[in-house]
Amino acid sequence: MGQAVKGTITIEGQEIPITNPNKPLWPEAGVTKALYLRKLAVLAPFLLKYCQHRLLTVIRWPHGIHGKFFYQKNAPQPRPDYIETTLQDDIEYIVLNKLPQLLWLGNQAALEFHPSLHQAGSHLPCEWMIDLDPSREVEPRIMEAASIVGEVLASLGLESVPKTSGATGVQIIVPIRTGVTFDELRSIGLLVGQFVTEKHPHLFTLERLKKDRGTAIYFDYLQHYQGKTLSAPYTPRARPGATVSTPLTWDEVRRDVSPLDYHLLNIEERLNQIGDLIGKVPPQPVEDILKHMRAKAHPT
Repeated sequence: MGQAVKGTITIEGQEIPITNPNKPLWPEAGVTKALYLRKLAVLAPFLLKYCQHRLLTVIRWPHGIHGKFFYQKNAPQPRPDYIETTLQDDIEYIVLNKLPQLLWLGNQAALEFHPSLHQAGSHLPCEWMIDLDPSREVEPRIMEAASIVGEVLASLGLESVPKTSGATGVQIIVPIRTGVTFDELRSIGLLVGQFVTEKHPHLFTLERLKKDRGTAIYFDYLQHYQGKTLSAPYTPRARPGATVSTPLTWDEVRRDVSPLDYHLLNIEERLNQIGDLIGKVPPQPVEDILKHMRAKAHPT
């Protein structure tokens, strides 16, 4: 049975069908599809910035977060003319640039947005991200771990922005200039990862396999690569609290905030107060570190 269309909304001159607006998507948080679409419109200026011109993977939960879900890379058919796509590796990806596209995906119960780490047609990263991935479902040390990594990056002369993944982890973002490669960033990531795991062996691990990590937090510098994705800043997550992947200040990290503190019901107030924390950090001089590493590897 197809969904019954309940109506349409017109945004930026585009007509978007809205089906089953009263469907609970996050039942515990009381978020219906209609409320979700309103919150997506609030998130749009922030979320779209980190999805623009990139290859989009969404995760769809047609019956809400407790139902079955699936990953969608290929743009579905039929689709309206305003859905932009690009072909890469035989996949027709949606390129999420505008609010009508976002709301169309929201109506399809796309609850998570995972863009590529590079723009369509490019092999160069848009920013640098380190993923701190807990091995336990509840990890009380995640903010302590993030703080340590932030301090190491600062000691290298790099300003960074931590963000909650919206699930259990934290990602640390370093804005960069275009031109640095994924492999170059991996080389710095390995250096930082080795340093923190040697200094704090009970807190960090570079072990990729979860079964071999014990309780340590995985310092994942490998996920930041062409062909991979990480949760976009400001994407909602399909978790009972309707959490949102939220950039933080380092003061908040030191105060040990909880990733559960930021969600669809309170994110608007926060964004109105502090705006986009990532956008306030200029591109960082990772080239200087690479130059230094090359000089050490090939002394004259």
